[in-house]
Amino acid sequence: MSWRFCSRLDVPKDARRVHKKPTPLMGGLAIFYGFIVSVLCFATLDRETLGVLIGAVIIVTTGIIDDITDMKAIVKLLCQILAAAVVVYSGVRIEHIANPLSNWVGPPYIILNYWVSCAVTMFWIVGICNALNLIDGLDGLAVGVSSIASTAMLALTILSQNLNASILIAAVAGACLGFLPYNFNPAKIFMGDTGALFLGYILACVSIQGMLKMSAVITFAVPILILGLPIFDTAFAIVRRLLTGRSPMSPDRGHLHHRLLDMGFSQRRVVAILYTLTAVLCMTAVVISIKGYMRGILLIVSVLIIVMISVKVMAEIKEPGDNGTYNADEQLMEEEDRDEQD
Repeated sequence: MSWRFCSRLDVPKDARRVHKKPTPLMGGLAIFYGFIVSVLCFATLDRETLGVLIGAVIIVTTGIIDDITDMKAIVKLLCQILAAAVVVYSGVRIEHIANPLSNWVGPPYIILNYWVSCAVTMFWIVGICNALNLIDGLDGLAVGVSSIASTAMLALTILSQNLNASILIAAVAGACLGFLPYNFNPAKIFMGDTGALFLGYILACVSIQGMLKMSAVITFAVPILILGLPIFDTAFAIVRRLLTGRSPMSPDRGHLHHRLLDMGFSQRRVVAILYTLTAVLCMTAVVISIKGYMRGILLIVSVLIIVMISVKVMAEIKEPGDNGTYNADEQLMEEEDRDEQD
């Protein structure tokens, strides 16, 4: 059993998987280990932090079991709900939602009663867990997006002078950046569901602790922008599957990164495009927090125009090969195979 655990590999067995070789799958444990050691050394272990850590253990255990035995989707969902319930019980809750129309209608905040607050918080945590898991389809994509998002959250928690949340998110950023060189294309190791679920969970929890409890009216939009890429991809996937008469939990090859690959981009280019999009959303969130909505909207519109033009230009640049059918990822792997043989 221990050998099976240590040598667990992700074998490319269907069209959704874009890697060509069996690859070690338990890298998420390294991310969790780096995070938990940092938090235990530097954070204040109050009731909320302990609740977040206990929930993290539940999430990581769920991910390990799923990576080894392919846990049923409903069982995995119930485990995520359990972890979210522990967090809520410890006092980490979304207690109010900002009213963006407060200048014209209603108060600045919509105060949630206890049970609605619990339900909204659990929905947020479980939703972000699965959103990060769904974008974990290319080498370095999910961990890179998490690195960018956690860096933006770190800046905002420091600005809000929330020391404990800053320590938690700094630990996440450090763990992600330490793992990224080993997960970037061509990946030496994957983080599996263990890492993807944990990163989604901890980003959701810190976004509640460090931002949704701030006093600024605009804070409701900030975590949604920071995590905008996985949120959009997940929402689009659910709608797409429902419209085609399939279960929202059924896997497919219609995610944003799959569509960019089908347009002819290599894995590295797709990841670079999605990193850029995430960085734009994160910068907008920071600008909104500091300068207000109008400057944030101006920034995101300006940068997205540049990104769209860049993507268009990149799509028109043909890679060398026969009639543009050259695949940069396959050539890179062929070169690696030759190096190993030499």
